[in-house]
Amino acid sequence: MPERTRAKVLVNLIYDKDYKGYVAEVPQLPGCMSQGKTAEAALKNARKAIRVYLREAGGRRLREVPEVITSQIEVRL
Repeated sequence: MPERTRAKVLVNLIYDKDYKGYVAEVPQLPGCMSQGKTAEAALKNARKAIRVYLREAGGRRLREVPEVITSQIEVRL
């Protein structure tokens, strides 16, 4: 039996100072977001949110998003 290929999605992970935790946004799935007090918790919760989103979407295809690596740098003026 052929091995099942897992889908990969891009997750933007942003620290929210007011929440004092992380917000995970999935650009390929409009409106799909989650959060957690640690980066690991936010990603774990994002995986759950992605599964629910895809189940509710009824098999709709993921939008193509180019693979990118980003970083954010604070610049003092």
